[in-house]
Amino acid sequence: MIDQNLSRRKILQQAGAGFGSIALSQWLAGEWLAGSDREPALNGGMHHPAKVKRVIQLFMNGGASPMDTFDYKPELERLHGQMLGPKVKPEGFTGPAGSVMKSPFSFAQHGESGRWVSSVFPHQASIVDELAFLMAMTTKTNVHGPASYMMNTGFMLPGFPCLGAWVSYALGSLSENLPTFIVLPDSRGLPYNQKGNFSVGFLPARHQGTVVDASANPPIPDLVADKKFAFADGQADQETQSLLLEFNRRHAERHPEDSQLEARIVSGELAAKMQLSAPEAFDLTRESETTHAAYGLDKPETQDFGSRCLLARRLIERGTRFVQVWSGPQGAVNNWDNHGSIEKELPPIAMNVDQPTTALFHDLKSRGLLEDTLLIWTTEFGRTPFAQGSVGRDHNRGTYVTWLAGAGVKKGVAHGQSDDLGYQTAEGRTFCYDLHATILHLLGIDHERLTFRTSGIDRRITDVHGHVVHEILA
Repeated sequence: MIDQNLSRRKILQQAGAGFGSIALSQWLAGEWLAGSDREPALNGGMHHPAKVKRVIQLFMNGGASPMDTFDYKPELERLHGQMLGPKVKPEGFTGPAGSVMKSPFSFAQHGESGRWVSSVFPHQASIVDELAFLMAMTTKTNVHGPASYMMNTGFMLPGFPCLGAWVSYALGSLSENLPTFIVLPDSRGLPYNQKGNFSVGFLPARHQGTVVDASANPPIPDLVADKKFAFADGQADQETQSLLLEFNRRHAERHPEDSQLEARIVSGELAAKMQLSAPEAFDLTRESETTHAAYGLDKPETQDFGSRCLLARRLIERGTRFVQVWSGPQGAVNNWDNHGSIEKELPPIAMNVDQPTTALFHDLKSRGLLEDTLLIWTTEFGRTPFAQGSVGRDHNRGTYVTWLAGAGVKKGVAHGQSDDLGYQTAEGRTFCYDLHATILHLLGIDHERLTFRTSGIDRRITDVHGHVVHEILA
């Protein structure tokens, strides 16, 4: 809103002061980013010394089946065909539990750790000695939406900040020219909950995830003016932005309770800088043919996920702190929600991610980025050891698998295990709270001390739960 009583003299006076403040704040930010020994980004941490500076999270949307990927269950072969499932359909199951169904895929042990991996992941099998597995992850619901919210925000209801937003709020930016938190969804569509998974919730709006359609041209629309509006380029564009910024800041000062306008101001400033930085960061043609081939950009089945994994590496290399890469849209096809036929539906989606995931790991390692980067592979829940219909698998909150790699993580270890059927956790159970607490711990953050007061409550991502899983930490 423009103050109708704002005179030309006051506009000039206040604009001068405003521009000076902007310049000062940017100079101070540059000094801080240059490496003060009090920088919370890595050296000292927010609450304790940090091992991790940035995070890449790979999220398998739909519920990746543990007993067909990383959790080998020979008992399924022995009990195949027996009716051992629940007699009453549990909440979130889409059909009655059928008979016990063995995995249609062969398993083999890999690496010095002897980790069992299914034939659907031949590439990831080669790096198991570099990974730390949480073999007994569990959640509170068999329904995609609430389970996805829980894995991303720590709550089953909408309205709470996701992990990336909390990290942005806690540690701030590593770069003046790129967003702190970027989300790269599947080109086929957004996941369950749509953009709710990337929500800032009650945190200041500036920490919202920036959703980028990596398959679009350009990936970030409207970053620069359309060529048909030639008058919007150059000095005119800068003067317009400056004047609009002053009006917005004046309005924000009069309405401090509204963080959305402040977020728009910050976004506007960032967008102006990204006009120069984004084209280079998002230009994958700058990478070698060897790198393209390693990520699978030369094959249709791996091109999309591979491009986004490569882009994730380029972004964290240039200062983005948290990047989330999604596999699979919402819906009944092209994701990890394999109700109809585990034998026919799992291999294509597994092939989409297997080579790119492994290439990302090797690329991070070869560039020295794993020394301060955390790589995470996860999903929202598992699947039943009982058949749905004849050859599908239903939703199962009981147990699923997550792995981590990189800074501060032990190599070739596993924590927890599921029962003999892979239906429920048996020991070493971990919830999203424990995963989030562990990630924050590696970032130098005590999850119990990272809070935000809203509606009279000091909220945190782990709610009243959460323990750091020290068993997988170096």
